[in-house]
Amino acid sequence: MTPITEVEGRRLALSNLEKVLYPSTGFTKGEVLHYYATVAEVLLPHLRDRPVSFLRYPNGPEGQVFFTKNVPPGTPDWVTTAEVPRSEGPARMVLVQDLASLIWAANLVTEFHTHQWLVDAPGEADRLVFDLDPGTPATIVECCEVALWLRERLAADGIEAYPKTAGSKGLHLLAAVRGASSDQVSEYARQLAVEAERAMPRLVVHRMTRSLRPGKVFVDWSQNAARKTTATPYTLRARAEPLVSAPVTWAEVEECGTPTQLAFQAPDVAPRVQDHGDLLGPLFDADRAASLP
Repeated sequence: MTPITEVEGRRLALSNLEKVLYPSTGFTKGEVLHYYATVAEVLLPHLRDRPVSFLRYPNGPEGQVFFTKNVPPGTPDWVTTAEVPRSEGPARMVLVQDLASLIWAANLVTEFHTHQWLVDAPGEADRLVFDLDPGTPATIVECCEVALWLRERLAADGIEAYPKTAGSKGLHLLAAVRGASSDQVSEYARQLAVEAERAMPRLVVHRMTRSLRPGKVFVDWSQNAARKTTATPYTLRARAEPLVSAPVTWAEVEECGTPTQLAFQAPDVAPRVQDHGDLLGPLFDADRAASLP
């Protein structure tokens, strides 16, 4: 029998809690749900008011993995949804606004991916993001070198960036921006990616062409497009181990000498939150949001 759990007054049927989703570590679905409940206080602000795309892996990362943007069948009527613009026509997507919605979505076994804009202002970007993706044999160590260059370049334009791991191989940089469309933010990010390649031609590539990427860091600026999404801070990833897209300090970026230094699994994250709070919390400070030059 599927156990029924009450979360903030909502009744949830949480299924297959003993199912092992990450065979390499034995991490179960119940532990996935516990992880999300534990980090909800810092995760929810990054989800709230942003249409969510789900990368689902109900049988673990080695099973079928599929992307869901529209409201999934069977979504409870108390889960908030919203109509959002798309080039092919408007669509209805989920908003994860509270703990009950978060646990409902986590029970689907999902990575959370969000846009760089809020549902009430889809025409204005409030986040700038760079996805630093290493091409083998480059690793997150090289990503950190590129991130430090980008931090200084962004600071020269009055933009403060904050790092998090991708939860896979690379690193993400985020900044709070205002007064610009997604197209404008994309173009600005593209220009900086080109500058980074000029400054570090042996290390950086700004084009997606895979043949150019071995041994270099692809500075992916394209995730600023209005239609694109990026892994939400604190989301678990569909990888062999229960890795998390975890915020990190700039000191950790500066000191990174091996890839394992910035590989954080679900059990690692709650103690980090206890020590640091939400390292991406400044993104919610309106006074820190920068206008593009």
